[in-house]
Amino acid sequence: MKRLVLALPLLLLAGCATTSNAEKQAALTDAARQTAAGLLQTLGGELKTSMTAGGPAVAIGVCKERAPKIADEAAQKTGFAIKRASPKNRNPKAVPDAWEAAALASLEQRLAAGEKPETLDMSAVVDTPDGKLFRYAKALPTQAVCLNCHGDPDKLSPEVKAKLAAEYPDDKAVGYSAGMLRGILSMKKAL
Repeated sequence: MKRLVLALPLLLLAGCATTSNAEKQAALTDAARQTAAGLLQTLGGELKTSMTAGGPAVAIGVCKERAPKIADEAAQKTGFAIKRASPKNRNPKAVPDAWEAAALASLEQRLAAGEKPETLDMSAVVDTPDGKLFRYAKALPTQAVCLNCHGDPDKLSPEVKAKLAAEYPDDKAVGYSAGMLRGILSMKKAL
């Protein structure tokens, strides 16, 4: 009986210290949202500065050079692996994996059902051969300014067309309209 009395407080403490899977996922989702917001704010600021200074053709360089570095800096701070993904990718490294493609399809359905594009995100814990993995997807809605480089290919400026042809010869990231999802910001972390 003494052993049970002594062990009971330890069991209660252990139970209190244990975080449920749902709580872990919620905490990781909050961290991913904060990371995405910071990353997109930094990238957006740099894009705005480059658009003001040199126009859309200059901004293409920000997306190509700075966006991966901004994502790498965020990954170093948070431990998330971070990438942009789209089936209509500009960067060949941005091809979505199966989870990312399904996440984008789900976010597009939610957009079609009337949800605001800037609020669309989702997370999941998935089983992989290497163990459990936290996954997060944040929708990247096309804004009016994005159409300078991602809009109707026949309406892009000659400078943008030339820069895209030089930087991204296999570019597929055109033909969007304002409000469409261009892809996702994808994050993952091993659990």
